[in-house]
Amino acid sequence: MTRLLFPIWSKRQRLANLLRWCSKKSSPHQGVQVHAATVKMGFGFDLMLSNDLIDMYVKCGIMDMASLVFDKMIERNVVSWTALMCGHLQNGNVRATLSLFCQMVFSCFKPNEFTFSTNFKACGILNVPEVGIQIHGMCVISGFDCSPVVGNSIVDMYSKCGRINEAATMFNVLSVRNLISWNTIIAGYTLAGQAEKALVFFHRMQQNGEIPDEYTLTTMLKACSGLGKIREGSVIHGFFITSGFPISGKAAIAGSLIDLYVKSGNLVEARRVFNQIGEKNVISWSALILGYAQAGNLAEAIELFKQLQNSSMQVDGYVLSSMMGVFADFALVEQGKQMHAYAVKIPSGLEISVSNSIVDMYLKCGMLDEAERHFNEMPARNVVSWTVMITGYGKHGFGKEAIHFFNKMQLDNIEPDGVTYLAILSACSHSGLIKEGEEYFSQICRNRWVKPGIEHYACMVDLLGREGRLKEAKELIESMPLKPNEGIWQTLLSACRVHGDLQLGEEVGKRLMILDGDNPVNYVMISNIYAEAGYWKEYEEVRETAKAKGLRKEAGRSWVEIDKEVHFFYGGDDTHLPIEKIHQVLNEMEKRMKQEVGFVHGVKYAMRDIDEESKEESLRVHSEKLAIGLALLHGGWAEARVIRVFKNLRICGDCHDFIKCLSKILKVVFVVRDANRFHHFKDGLCSCRDYW
Repeated sequence: MTRLLFPIWSKRQRLANLLRWCSKKSSPHQGVQVHAATVKMGFGFDLMLSNDLIDMYVKCGIMDMASLVFDKMIERNVVSWTALMCGHLQNGNVRATLSLFCQMVFSCFKPNEFTFSTNFKACGILNVPEVGIQIHGMCVISGFDCSPVVGNSIVDMYSKCGRINEAATMFNVLSVRNLISWNTIIAGYTLAGQAEKALVFFHRMQQNGEIPDEYTLTTMLKACSGLGKIREGSVIHGFFITSGFPISGKAAIAGSLIDLYVKSGNLVEARRVFNQIGEKNVISWSALILGYAQAGNLAEAIELFKQLQNSSMQVDGYVLSSMMGVFADFALVEQGKQMHAYAVKIPSGLEISVSNSIVDMYLKCGMLDEAERHFNEMPARNVVSWTVMITGYGKHGFGKEAIHFFNKMQLDNIEPDGVTYLAILSACSHSGLIKEGEEYFSQICRNRWVKPGIEHYACMVDLLGREGRLKEAKELIESMPLKPNEGIWQTLLSACRVHGDLQLGEEVGKRLMILDGDNPVNYVMISNIYAEAGYWKEYEEVRETAKAKGLRKEAGRSWVEIDKEVHFFYGGDDTHLPIEKIHQVLNEMEKRMKQEVGFVHGVKYAMRDIDEESKEESLRVHSEKLAIGLALLHGGWAEARVIRVFKNLRICGDCHDFIKCLSKILKVVFVVRDANRFHHFKDGLCSCRDYW
């Protein structure tokens, strides 16, 4: 009888081996053939082979077939459940992983250490600490929390969910701490923005005799980079040199070193490290390119990118997305179009992240039609794709359109995440859609998977502030389950300024001084609220306090692109060759506006300690006006066209009124992107409805 069974079980093992080979090689075509042979030979309901089939389809990314095999199984074990959970996790359907875990528990199957670690990872990705805590409780009852794999996963889950204290507590009770344990807690503190503690644990790790690996050192460089700790980062760099660590062959470390020096403002040292790398990779190139771009040296960034293009190295999706992000931030539409044209010619340009960046670039450059056209042509979209569109339309003040995209996304079976909810709340705020904003905020508060963060509450404060419901906004801040930060109080203070509520403004201002008395923005906002109320003594006192502390706000800067060349202006800028002609154009426009619509400069926006005539003169040389003057000088104003201007700070009230009047007397539409939003000026009106 044994001799009769042997050939059968031999065939069974051969099928198993074939399926495992297909899994290893990710060969779906051969896998499907083996699946057919399995059914034909009578092994369609065999437990081991069914588990191997699930694993094969998972590794090949065919989740529909993996689920179908699982659903048809007569008998299942913990391996069956865990294999499908891992599949959902690896293929991006994280919620399905946790849903399957619940089904498994209700079906009276006991999870093993791999089941637990998979679901802790899912909790970390979804940022659902409440679910993670429940699974942690199950681990303790079953004793799996003592397993190193599970213990490390619990530490990682709490870290990813922003519960770094719970992560540290779990780390301290681990019965066995290995390199992964130390790496996890160090990465957790780095992620939490507590790089100082990450350094402490790094030193503790070495004292415990654990030798750091590439991941440890890369994480530590990120920690030093986040802290601006150039000295500590240099020490780690020195460790590489003295220990003979092959930096040139370690892409992640070389990239992190360059990033460290870039973020410390030491581009010379960053370039030196880059030049020393024997075989440069995309990470090294991208770190330096972005460093130059963030430092404002766009010419060098673009030149480096051209060198990367001309090298034998394949430009990946990360670099393309990053460069597109640079062009989006600086609103360099011509360079963005060139990058778009380049992206469609290479394989990585088809990646969904690149397509998302292209859409984002067009939106930030004020080209909504181009953005929507590219969005509609995307072969696949994810939650980021939809969120980019919702954010873009919201920033332009088209709240109804943003809501349309939000609803279409859900009809497309894509669930909104925290960033999507932030985008739709912001869109409602920018468009004054109070009722809709309140409904979306209620939705996120009821959502099982997404919980409101401080930014979501800030949007609600802005919404309430827009309607003048300042008391409700203050009560919301004081009653929310999160500790208020500087940004949310600044949002309320801005609303107080708009509605002239000096009493509440003073109270909020005091809170801001306690939170951060060294932030020049706080002093500017508080002094402005006094100025608009006519309290000049208090206004001067705030200004003098900031001056005594040596605080200066960021300089206002505007730019406009003309004939593929970007022209930057600062307030009072007289460095441009045609500056006299720019002033002539602006003076002519001002004369017409005074005659035709009775325009008067808002001198309350000018500096106090100068005479009225000088106040008007100081307002005439604001950077956004100079940029508009240059655009009018080059293209004229007789024919209908669109002029796009970009500014790094919030547009001032006088410039806002000036451009509104200008759009009324000319056929020109002005689109101005400031630090908060887009302003579309047409026929004497602005899309922001004078609330920004």
